[in-house]
Amino acid sequence: MPRYLTMVRFDETNAPAEGPSQGLMERMGALIEEMTKAGVLLDTAGLTPASEGTRVTWSNGEFTVTDGPFTETKEVVGGYALIQAKDKAEILEWTKRFLAVHEPHWTITSEIREIAEN
Repeated sequence: MPRYLTMVRFDETNAPAEGPSQGLMERMGALIEEMTKAGVLLDTAGLTPASEGTRVTWSNGEFTVTDGPFTETKEVVGGYALIQAKDKAEILEWTKRFLAVHEPHWTITSEIREIAEN
């Protein structure tokens, strides 16, 4: 079965200052448990804020290392999930369910990329 990486993107400047609500965390926990029992969730985690990140760039034969915060960054990857699904329809359904556990004031996007198998 194909594996997919879903990257959850959101604008950190518009996220609730208090972070995710207790209800959101409970709904997310229940969905993660369901996905684990179904055998589709291989790994998932949230990420620290972009302000704590580091970018390493290779350009013109040289490395540049830049510590956050990154002033030009509007939307960041805040978390990920590695999911094994039978097809694109199934990964879309799981992704929609994950996004729907968030309250309406959240604006988040999940980018889905199939992992290229060699």
